[in-house]
Amino acid sequence: MAELANVSPGTVDRIIHNRGQVTQDNVDKVNAIIEKFGYKRNILASNLALNKKFHFAVFLPKYENIEYWKSQITGIEKAAVEFGKFGVVLDYFFYDFNAVSFKKEIEKVLDFECDGLLFAPIFYEESVQFLNEYQKKNIPIVMIDSNIGTNIEHAYIGQDAFQSGYLAGRLISFAVKNERQILIFKITREIESTSVYLQRIDGFYSFFKDNEELTNFKFSEITIKDSGIDQLNLEMFSGINSVFVPNSRAYIVARFLEQNHIKGVRIIGYDLLKDNIEYLNKGIIDFLINQRPEEQGYMGINHLYKKTVLQETVENTHYIPLEIILKENYFPVKLR
Repeated sequence: MAELANVSPGTVDRIIHNRGQVTQDNVDKVNAIIEKFGYKRNILASNLALNKKFHFAVFLPKYENIEYWKSQITGIEKAAVEFGKFGVVLDYFFYDFNAVSFKKEIEKVLDFECDGLLFAPIFYEESVQFLNEYQKKNIPIVMIDSNIGTNIEHAYIGQDAFQSGYLAGRLISFAVKNERQILIFKITREIESTSVYLQRIDGFYSFFKDNEELTNFKFSEITIKDSGIDQLNLEMFSGINSVFVPNSRAYIVARFLEQNHIKGVRIIGYDLLKDNIEYLNKGIIDFLINQRPEEQGYMGINHLYKKTVLQETVENTHYIPLEIILKENYFPVKLR
């Protein structure tokens, strides 16, 4: 390009990167060459030459002893190794599963200067307030696991929660002709349900609203805290034919039914946790909807890498497929 424009390579570099004193005549000549022949700066090579670092904040629930979030971290760390050679550095911020811990960690994240944020918005109201403040930083935000309705520009990688609940409703209804009593069993760490939780339940009910001919289904709900799982009792399941657990704790219901020799109850839940898989293989859990948490974590960092390091245009929404797992089609799959 320098030869075509009859200027020095240094002049071309200053014009492309908009730095230093350059005559308008030379600017016009270089821009004319770019317009005629095209030019794409090797951004990655430039970053490597400058030894530039890109810090991404990872703001997630604590993952110790929680298999689902461990899988998210596995995917994130796989991406960290892969993109670390290109200057990507991850800084972690973890919160307990309560709003007090979440709010406390928010202050640290707001004070941290970085180039991108990977975030799991477990607590809806608090997350909206946080994002309203965080948008002032004007950096890319990627949400995983849950997608919350907000006017703030962000990317989302995960399942369509409403559609996954709708799918669960369809699975409950398969091959059923007689009257069915359906129990929606909500097992939460805090009584306040998360946004994704509510979206799944909304989708579940919507399936039956959209299929008015399914008049033989009756619904009830029970909500307990994780700490209260010893409060499960036989009366809760009296007359129940199907159970929908809108998170990864279907194994808790399955274990109780097994211990009490209750058979013939269809159970649908989420995630390929070790305990869930055990009861899937036993035939006590009928269906699991796999969210591919490891893939979510990996793709979240990959999105920030492409957008920030490579400066590529990236789609803001990537829905993870609604993958239905039965004991007949389950086999361990690792992220490629």
